[in-house]
Amino acid sequence: MSYPFELGGETLWDAGYHSGQLYASVARGAAEFLEVPSGLSPSPQGGCDVELAQFETFVQALHSLYTSTGSEVLHGLTRGLLVTSLVLLERAGGVITLKPSHEAVLLAEKAALARTMA
Repeated sequence: MSYPFELGGETLWDAGYHSGQLYASVARGAAEFLEVPSGLSPSPQGGCDVELAQFETFVQALHSLYTSTGSEVLHGLTRGLLVTSLVLLERAGGVITLKPSHEAVLLAEKAALARTMA
């Protein structure tokens, strides 16, 4: 069983059911914490629809949180969500500005993860 993330009828990520549900749940919680909409909403097909402008805002806010602190705890808590979100954002055609001090590492992790995300 899968948990698709779609934009305008195009599947951005056909996640495994548990992976997709966990990602969507963590994104909702992070969006609430960041006080921005996640841009993800439940779809009738049992996955999530992506609203690009809101999702882009969410990913930018998540990146800002990640890069604004030296806290290893916050880095650890946000890194997986951020990297997965960067893959989805790229597939959706969205972009954010990455801070140069983190750009190379995040882009490398995003490329590695993207290869595993069907």
